Amino acid sequence: MSVIEEKEQEFAQAADIIAKVKDEIQSFIVGQEEVVEQVLWSIFAGGHVLLEGFPGLGKTMLIKTISEVLDLKFSRIQFTPDIMPSDITGTMLLQPDDAGRQTFSFHRGPLFANIILADEINRATPKTQSALLEAMGEKTVTIMGETKKMEQPFFVLATQNPIDMEGTYPLPEAQTDRFLCKVNVKYPTKEELKQIALRTTGAQVTHLKKTAGLDDVISLQVLAREILISNEVLDYAVWLITATHPDSEEAPELVREFVQHGSGPRGLQSLINMAKARALCSGRFHASIGDIKNVAKPVLRHRLILNFEGEAADITADSIIEELLSDLGRGAKG
Repeated sequence: MSVIEEKEQEFAQAADIIAKVKDEIQSFIVGQEEVVEQVLWSIFAGGHVLLEGFPGLGKTMLIKTISEVLDLKFSRIQFTPDIMPSDITGTMLLQPDDAGRQTFSFHRGPLFANIILADEINRATPKTQSALLEAMGEKTVTIMGETKKMEQPFFVLATQNPIDMEGTYPLPEAQTDRFLCKVNVKYPTKEELKQIALRTTGAQVTHLKKTAGLDDVISLQVLAREILISNEVLDYAVWLITATHPDSEEAPELVREFVQHGSGPRGLQSLINMAKARALCSGRFHASIGDIKNVAKPVLRHRLILNFEGEAADITADSIIEELLSDLGRGAKG
């Protein structure tokens, strides 16, 4: 068997594992196929996810289900206005040693797991929200001058309620940019509501299978990095990021009029990594412009900062991204 044939087989096996993982998740989670796909792309791309939707839509249950199916160590942090940074990162405690002397020992916080459910993250104060920055960006935490490494793989899957709800604090721009993507969780249809009621109010209990494991997730992340991307696709991704800046020659009129700040280099990295993960999930070893277009909304919607005129006109980031992805955009034909 040639090297190319071995790689093709490896990618086919990866796609098979991912398909089984998705099927097992959907055996319990009703609908939300797009949400499940986007979260899985993010995990295999090695990034963090921000899920936004009204309370009761199953965001927490989805994350718990994914961690169980992937057999990853799970930790849940319920964010409230009175939670402190040390409550999530951990702290140094004085404890007696064998000789009876008092020494400091590190007590790990709930951040030390593979999948962290940061539940209702925007109910915490900005000080506590900022405590996640180092862990999300560097995958370390520093306590009293000592740096502690997070477990690998490490994902923060945060849920938030719409920011206009009472008791919420908007996430700082620096922190939202740390999330690989922002996934909008939509309200279920009538048929999906019926299925949810049948699955959750009856006597039958659904037992999820551990379809993959920690080593599988790490291997899939490595494979995602090996996905090829042509200059044509890379040029399109660069054009798309550049076109989000109102002072760019590439920017359409909608961006110039309603956007205050566009996406930066981290947005480009996220766009490419997500496109590669999507290609991997499809069993392909090259990313396409179609992959870039399919991941553009979740990757860019939280990286476009609207100006006052945009907010007043009720313009959304999604509508601007749609404009960029349409055939009207100069890079859309690439």
